[in-house]
Amino acid sequence: MQQLLAAAQQMQSQLFTAQQELADTEVEGSAGGGLVTVVVNGQGELVDVTIAAAAIDPAEPEESVQTIADLVLAAVRDAYDAVSDLQQEAMGPFAGMGGNPGEAGLPGFPGLPGLNEAPGDDADER
Repeated sequence: MQQLLAAAQQMQSQLFTAQQELADTEVEGSAGGGLVTVVVNGQGELVDVTIAAAAIDPAEPEESVQTIADLVLAAVRDAYDAVSDLQQEAMGPFAGMGGNPGEAGLPGFPGLPGLNEAPGDDADER
């Protein structure tokens, strides 16, 4: 039983470390050949937007506004795609920690109470 608790604590520590590393990571997305760049952190928060002066056409301000809006959206989507890939890579090893839906127990230890179950909670009765 102590080995099981030690393994659970180690997994929890590894999960916390992976989450912290994600929070500290920043990913850049761009659009329009670099006319717009954005920075998103590993938690998906937009932290910076840069718009190059070349993205603005003073002769057509209304069209420039729409073009910039489109470029910002494309750059943000680019960055979010990169963050999603990063999150899957970092958190992938922990994806099975909760077991299969409807199945009690910790991964590799079927039948043992899961970490999310309250004492005395019997998952089979659900």
